[in-house]
Amino acid sequence: MKAAACVCVRSVYIPPDPSIDPPYRKRKSALSSSASTIDPAVARDLLARARQARANAYAPYSRFPVGAALLAADGRVFTGCNVENASYGLGNCAERVAIGKAVSEGAREFAAIAVTGPEDGTACAPCGACRQVLSEFGPDLPVVTPSGNAEGYQLTSMGQLLPGAFGPAALAASQRDR
Repeated sequence: MKAAACVCVRSVYIPPDPSIDPPYRKRKSALSSSASTIDPAVARDLLARARQARANAYAPYSRFPVGAALLAADGRVFTGCNVENASYGLGNCAERVAIGKAVSEGAREFAAIAVTGPEDGTACAPCGACRQVLSEFGPDLPVVTPSGNAEGYQLTSMGQLLPGAFGPAALAASQRDR
């Protein structure tokens, strides 16, 4: 009997179209975003990556495939798709898959996330659990979702999606009070 080999693969940067470089590799300023602004080329590229990730979703129960593309501050992009389970509560959302991949590769600072659901022209905001997890790493993280407007996307922030989020500061305050 042969022993099976385990091969570990690091996440590799692969642009949606291998013939072009994404906009945030070319210009450092493209990574400098606030919750109210983001380079339009970056937003569209992240949405394209989220759509690519969505194609891998395992959603036999909800039939609601979701994809996410998380831009790290160092320019790497981590994608994720939802992975459902027959025991519904054990499913993983696309955003948490992306952030888990990023953290496992050493990324801790993020510039933006794009999320897309089954409809390309309809916004699909992160669920409450994903908002909490994303807020841990970026309370003002820009969130890009598809829309039917001329730009093809809409922009919001974690702070707008989860005002008054519970975070590390709340834990620090409780530790001081003891």
